[in-house]
Amino acid sequence: MPNANEDNPTALSQVQRRAVAELLRVAPVADDLARRFQGAGFSLALVGGSVRDALLGRLGNDLDFTTDARPQDVLKIIRPWADSVWDVGIAFGTVGCQKDGYQIEVTTYRSEAYDRTSRKPEVSYGDTIEEDLVRRDFTVNAMAVALPEKEFIDPHQGLEDLAARVLRTPGTPEESFSDDPLRMMRAARFAAQLDFEVAPEVVTAMKGMAERIEIVSAERVRDELNKLILSANPRKGLALLVGSGLAAHVLPELPALRLESDEHHRHKDVYEHSLTVLEQAIDLEEDGPDLVLRLAALLHDIGKPKTRRFESDGRVSFHHHEMVGAKMTKKRMAALKYSNEMVKDVSRLVELHLRFHGYGTGEWTDSAVRRYVRDGGPLLSRLHKLTRSDCTTRNKRKASALSRAYDGLEDRIAQLKEQEELDAIRPDLDGNQIQTVLGVGPGPVIGKAYAFLLELRLENGPMEQDDAVAALKAWWAAQESE
Repeated sequence: MPNANEDNPTALSQVQRRAVAELLRVAPVADDLARRFQGAGFSLALVGGSVRDALLGRLGNDLDFTTDARPQDVLKIIRPWADSVWDVGIAFGTVGCQKDGYQIEVTTYRSEAYDRTSRKPEVSYGDTIEEDLVRRDFTVNAMAVALPEKEFIDPHQGLEDLAARVLRTPGTPEESFSDDPLRMMRAARFAAQLDFEVAPEVVTAMKGMAERIEIVSAERVRDELNKLILSANPRKGLALLVGSGLAAHVLPELPALRLESDEHHRHKDVYEHSLTVLEQAIDLEEDGPDLVLRLAALLHDIGKPKTRRFESDGRVSFHHHEMVGAKMTKKRMAALKYSNEMVKDVSRLVELHLRFHGYGTGEWTDSAVRRYVRDGGPLLSRLHKLTRSDCTTRNKRKASALSRAYDGLEDRIAQLKEQEELDAIRPDLDGNQIQTVLGVGPGPVIGKAYAFLLELRLENGPMEQDDAVAALKAWWAAQESE
């Protein structure tokens, strides 16, 4: 965005036109709500990210308002008006509702701060919008539009910073980050989401106060990290987390990669390689941002520092780093309170990311294809993307060869799928049939027989039932003779 100041009236008018157009779109709902607050003797203003996004021409259907009304008064005003109401954030002064397709949050003027021993902010309510704006995280989020008059309120020159695409704090960054250390992570997140630069004094404060992030709950840290990783330019935010020292406290495995040499790319450290893999994985996304894929791309090599070995021929090796990395991924994601399902999926992709290379460069046998599909399971599509993204060599010939090899694998999978069921590979006999053939009841032997038949299925493909029964009986006879 060009500078929107008095020296550039054309740019300013463009910003204003965008904002007016966005505000006119939401005016029927926003003005109606404002008049209800006004009738009850209270003020209401569109605030924060909603104003910022209106000025950027990207206001969505999530609207944030601030008011001098206390939460219980807010409930009384919006309950008869809204389509639905929720008060899960009322302890922090926030009441949410839905109206005509808009998701609305109304928050009482407030200030909040952490002490050295608490993970939760202490909330106190203010009486003026100026008090509320000065406690907000960044100047670009400290603007408001009083309704229904449409009065623009910008006591901290947020519009100038928005035009310059820079993140500053309304007060000193040290005061802001002391109030809520999570704002340091928000700086990185907004840099990634909005492609803004972070003011030097803000970066300096982040470096000096990085350890204060440890007072913030893992859930809040995780949510900010997710928003950063799901942004259009996560490299920018991640680089700020690493450079400021914040990553050492929230994702220490990432900065640990900076000094490691990759066995396949000796002139590229694994940190830069991992960021490139993340970017290349994003380029392969088909249905919008995929958090599981992005996390796996970012973390796929975190086992390398622990497995680095200097070989006698001068090479550096990282044997089994995928297995070590999978365990590290589980531990880190569990500490950040990710769901069990997401922990399982991301760590499994980290574990599998080298599986393709383990089959060599020769012709893929039917057995190898079946095992690869079985290993990938429901993550196979993501595994395709992760494996392709993991090629960051500048050697065009080598990159082309790897791409062709993976094309060949996907072709083999497609061909085999036409001939047999690959998506859910099972033995040709189920547990009940195994019990009938062997004449035994439930027990450990059924599991062993099932595993034998599954291995047979993977190796040879589908069998006729009579052939499967004969193979099972032969296996059983061998077991009994041992």
